Amino acid sequence: MTTKWWRSLLSTGFAGVVAATSFVVLAQPAHALSVPPANGQETVTSTVKFSGTRDYGMKKVIPEGLGGGGGDESQKAVFELADGATLANVIIGKPGADGVHCLGTCTLRNVWWEDVGEDAATFKGTSASQTMTIDGGGALSASDKVFQHNAPGTMIVRNFAAQGIGKLVRTCGNCSNNPQTRHVRVENVRIEMSASNVVSINVNYGDTARLSKVTLVGDKNKKVSICDKYNGVKKGDGESKKVGTGPDGKNCIYSAADITYQ
Repeated sequence: MTTKWWRSLLSTGFAGVVAATSFVVLAQPAHALSVPPANGQETVTSTVKFSGTRDYGMKKVIPEGLGGGGGDESQKAVFELADGATLANVIIGKPGADGVHCLGTCTLRNVWWEDVGEDAATFKGTSASQTMTIDGGGALSASDKVFQHNAPGTMIVRNFAAQGIGKLVRTCGNCSNNPQTRHVRVENVRIEMSASNVVSINVNYGDTARLSKVTLVGDKNKKVSICDKYNGVKKGDGESKKVGTGPDGKNCIYSAADITYQ
């Protein structure tokens, strides 16, 4: 997905989605996000683990026996990407189970979630220099988080759309590997209502969130919290505590010009 294409969507009210590799915009009701048409489908009964690149050509992959969807903990991943791997042009069908796990640097390119389960994707691994990049695609119906950032390193979400979610990104508030410093970049993202929050980070660990070109649809009263700040804890020490919200130029880095309300 190109930046030019996404700018066109933003200016026209997102009246469609792009189909896989042809970039043909399909007519849809205004402000309605839908998954592109699938080019066939397959069912998987165990986690698909791989390195290198896998391009599914917009096939729908339906998990069976990996989890019932919803926000239940301990569901299994549909895909597990080794360090350096790329997953491209795939639709993860219902039930979403625990989506995608990245074990280090990885790229998710034009990946769509028909109905997010526990999380759409989780960033794992141990290196502070690793990067997880979500470029293009979209997610529907996440009762809580879309992307869970559990690892050190940087998560980038760009050219992405979501609808009916709790929050877009959360850096882990009570992981066993805490304290860790985690970074988030959100660029050219559109969120259809409803949502409660775009990004939540742990300021006591030095987390940062940089946001630009974020469009919130159906939130003209500005009820969605853009960047929430927490004090994270180590697993077993209770829950993280919210300590603030909003831009500060240090941890939550964005301006009013970076957020558009429709």
